[in-house]
Amino acid sequence: MSVHLHWFLPTGGDGRTLVDRHAYTDGGITRSQITPASGVRAPDIEYLAQIAKAAEQLGFEAVLTPTGTWCEDAWLTTVALAQHTERLKFLVAFRPGVISPVLAAQMAATYQRITRGRLLLNVVTGGDATEQRRFGDHLDHDRRYARTAEFLSVVRGAWGGKPYDFDGEHYQVEGGLTPLPPDPLPEIFFGGSSAAAGPVAAAHADVYLTWGEPPAQVKEKIDWIRGLAEERGRTVRFGIRIHTISRDSAREAWATADRLLGDLDTETIAAAQAALGKSESVGQQRMLALHGGTRDKLEIAPNLWAGVGLVRGGAGTALVGSHGDVADRIEEYHALGVEHFVLSGYPHLEEAYWFGEGVRPELAARGLLPGS
Repeated sequence: MSVHLHWFLPTGGDGRTLVDRHAYTDGGITRSQITPASGVRAPDIEYLAQIAKAAEQLGFEAVLTPTGTWCEDAWLTTVALAQHTERLKFLVAFRPGVISPVLAAQMAATYQRITRGRLLLNVVTGGDATEQRRFGDHLDHDRRYARTAEFLSVVRGAWGGKPYDFDGEHYQVEGGLTPLPPDPLPEIFFGGSSAAAGPVAAAHADVYLTWGEPPAQVKEKIDWIRGLAEERGRTVRFGIRIHTISRDSAREAWATADRLLGDLDTETIAAAQAALGKSESVGQQRMLALHGGTRDKLEIAPNLWAGVGLVRGGAGTALVGSHGDVADRIEEYHALGVEHFVLSGYPHLEEAYWFGEGVRPELAARGLLPGS
């Protein structure tokens, strides 16, 4: 089992500081609670193309782009970036509750033909009721996951090449069809830490994604999902979504983490934690529990730093250390069964080079990369 490396496209903006992350207060409608920060980069197509080209050059297989009202649309942005790249795949995040599953199946098929097979799908059920209501979605947490299960059943049915009927609680489809199914079928990445999410992952996901928790907690999740999948006669692969701060020495890496932390004042952290604490996402609550909203003891496991999660929703931890240290931690997660590593760092352009030129050769030397 090889390690598959992916990077991140900051379609909500980027910068040299964590303060520019605006999704954690009010979903990006205003930025009134955010301390003004210098060095913020707009997510225009020219800058995102720089990141995509760098990721491709550095050997990343794909780039993840987020979904929500605080960032650019993932479908449109990535299909544009596909014209600037040749091999790079795009892990497109989308919310199943705001689009017809048959239309999504058709979009995926068209995307595959336009990009010659470079689409991966990241299904985001959604854990923020306020954000969901902006899209007109008023289902509660568990019913959203039930709808996701139906959605993915219809998508796969529509990819079957013949009319597909479905009669569920959330979708009723007669003759759903994608006349020219995508080739290859896009792999489906899916995450969720709640009791409602597990069976959906086990039944429908190709790759189950977890955020960067300490290895023991990641192992518990892997064992949980693997057991549920085996009950259904399926095999699920595993991935982790985590940031990186990798330098030529551990001292330099931790100095960078300290600088990022130094940009955060008490008011900014408090505003972020108040907003994130309202999330219905079990995974988000697990992220918050790693640091408790304080700056104390942010290294929660060797080389695993929870400082990002003080102000950022979602992935809130980073691998921090020398290139060898970060490779060690990746190897540790890999030994637990993690195959896909979806990585990011601030700023995303520069950190892609630090990782690609520093850690990737370490992994290749250990025989962990495809073809190494």
